[in-house]
Amino acid sequence: MDSMERLLAATPPASVQRSLLDYLQAGGPIGYLLIGLSFLAVGLLVAHFLKVRPQALAPVDVVAELEAYLAKGDTAGAIAYCKQEDHRCFITNTFGAALTRCSRSTFGLLELRTALEEAGAKELDRLIRTTDGIAIIAAIGPMMGLLGTTIGMIGAFASIGTLEGAARSNELSNFMSLALVTTAQGLIVAIPCTVLYTILRRRVERLAMDVGETVEELAAVLSGGGARAGAPSQAT
Repeated sequence: MDSMERLLAATPPASVQRSLLDYLQAGGPIGYLLIGLSFLAVGLLVAHFLKVRPQALAPVDVVAELEAYLAKGDTAGAIAYCKQEDHRCFITNTFGAALTRCSRSTFGLLELRTALEEAGAKELDRLIRTTDGIAIIAAIGPMMGLLGTTIGMIGAFASIGTLEGAARSNELSNFMSLALVTTAQGLIVAIPCTVLYTILRRRVERLAMDVGETVEELAAVLSGGGARAGAPSQAT
């Protein structure tokens, strides 16, 4: 019996299993902020895919109607069409700005290519800005994790100096959990956001190149029409 009691006493207690909720709670307020940032990143990702997609940048029906105006040389009608709120998209914003500039210039359509390039660059910059929020989250995630680590270490050293016995062990364990959990949470948020930011930037550039080809085709249609920007339309 004595040997059995000694054996049981020497057996280490079973490790306590911690749930995911326990780890999330160990992160404290900073951990909850990081969780909120992760949901915000998902929302920004969904918003990006809704705004930056081929059908939103250059709707087929809008391109067809704009091409009809340009084929007739009706640049005034094309400008009015591009400025209508229901038709606002990458391609109409680009052509609307370029044609408006040409209509006010003494060179007319001679500077159409330059005007399209500058207007397209501005539209591309607007599209790229849809990824800025994810880039910011990727940048501040590790810093917030580091803040949690710093707070946890400060609390741990304070507990060592002010508490003794079991109370010190408990406080030390809590603050160390805070330090490590917030570090992990910050990295969990930042790493996917960093990867997503790179992928989304490449995606925007690729879609802009595809739309740029459509812009070139429409510019060729207008050049074939030979109309001067700002001139009244002769079409009936």
